Amino acid sequence: MATELSTIKTERVEKLFEDLEAQRTILSSCTQLFTALTSHFTILQDSLNQKSKSLESKFVSLGSTSLQSFESLTHRENSISDRESAAVKLVNDKTAVALAELQKPAKFTDLSESLKSLCLRMDSSLLLKFIISKRKESMTLRAEISRAIRESVDAPRLVLDAVDEFLVQKAEGVGVTDKRWACGMLVQAMFPEGNNREKAVVGLEYARSIVERAAGILKRWKEQMGEAESSPAEAVMFLQMVVGFGLNSRFDQDFLRKLVVDFASRRDIAKIATSFGFGEKLADIIDELVKNGKEIEAVYFASESGLTERFPPVSLLKSHLRNSKKNATNTLKNGNYNNAATDESNNMELNSIKAIIKCVEDHKLESEFSIDSLKKRASQLEKSKSERKKSSVTNTKPQNKRGHGASSSRGSGPPPLRPSKVAKFSNSYQSLGRRNAAPPAQLSPAARYSVPYNYPNQGVYEGSTTAHYASGYGVPHTQSPAAISQQHYTLPVDNAGAAGFRASGSYGGQSSYGAYDYSSAVPPSSYQSSSYTQ
Repeated sequence: MATELSTIKTERVEKLFEDLEAQRTILSSCTQLFTALTSHFTILQDSLNQKSKSLESKFVSLGSTSLQSFESLTHRENSISDRESAAVKLVNDKTAVALAELQKPAKFTDLSESLKSLCLRMDSSLLLKFIISKRKESMTLRAEISRAIRESVDAPRLVLDAVDEFLVQKAEGVGVTDKRWACGMLVQAMFPEGNNREKAVVGLEYARSIVERAAGILKRWKEQMGEAESSPAEAVMFLQMVVGFGLNSRFDQDFLRKLVVDFASRRDIAKIATSFGFGEKLADIIDELVKNGKEIEAVYFASESGLTERFPPVSLLKSHLRNSKKNATNTLKNGNYNNAATDESNNMELNSIKAIIKCVEDHKLESEFSIDSLKKRASQLEKSKSERKKSSVTNTKPQNKRGHGASSSRGSGPPPLRPSKVAKFSNSYQSLGRRNAAPPAQLSPAARYSVPYNYPNQGVYEGSTTAHYASGYGVPHTQSPAAISQQHYTLPVDNAGAAGFRASGSYGGQSSYGAYDYSSAVPPSSYQSSSYTQ
């Protein structure tokens, strides 16, 4: 009985403790939840306070900005009459000057006055022709066009007329190259900075009709680009006009991005690209340029877009130098180190070195990237190129049309003396003994026809061999060796063709190939030299 009572009491105590443990767990959970909620509400309260303060400051700033804007609008409204009067006066003055210029005979003596006159006349066709005629004075012309275009009555319309004429002629395939260059000069003068409309010569805003006409011309231009391959100069002009007339939204961003990437080698493209609102896509463009081996272009893009920390110029230049050396070596190996492969490899390396030097000088990186060794290497390559060119010119000079005897060897010493003209008709040994040579012996018909006939592609070696055999079949022994060798002087060297290697009896007579100047060749190992490795 006592055992049963103790068992019952133990069960009750255990159940009591279990209930207490469950209540303790619930209380702990509630405490943790309360703490989390308190922290969350505190954070919300702080965020709301910050947003409230920010809104208050923005309201204050908005009130100040609104007041300034209202004052500016009031000032502009009050100055409308004055500005209108000034604009009318400017138009009248330009009109009067233009009319006076139209009454004068066209004189194209002074470059500046001629450009100014043509711009005042608004004659785009004649202006393009004049610019083309002065192409040799491009440096002076560029500065004078910028000044002259300010004098035109309607500069945007003048430029659009010129571009429209260029597109018409491009469709016809007539005079495209010169017109493209002249139009590029005008567009550059219209938008000198290329990527900043605020710095355009003629101002920020254009008439709606001008903007719509520009959009129509550019859309027609885009269609032509899709039909045929475009040049880098056209791409630059197209993008300059898109930015200058504020037509970014009229064109697909992927199309504009493709133009930027495809023609990134033009320095103007890097400046223009920052105006298209690519944002983070500019970093993607630079990444794509680096992957395509265009590290030099990537340096210009990074500098223009302010991404030099993400794309360090020095690292890009070193990478380009390594890749250019590797490509030059591969070109040399793939060409089996022949002359053509050597020239191509030298040119590749030289062009890469020049591009690196120009990039370093443009961005003032001399303190971080030394170019002294690159300049020395460029001088070596230039010297080697010049020597190889001189050697090539020397070896391609026309050879003496008089052939060499079978026993002679070209390049082994001074050329043999020219046989006496008398030897053509008489025994050369007799001519040495007396002044009046004996009459030439008349050959019999058999002897005449036994002399070998030299075909245009026949080698001298073949002819001389036949002559020796022919001497036993009717050729008189009185005929001198000089007379026999004289028969080969009629061999046309230019027609030697594949038989040129048989021009004499020895390997020294390979007249079809010039002597190779080993001193002027760049050894293959030079392309792996680390003398200018950064």
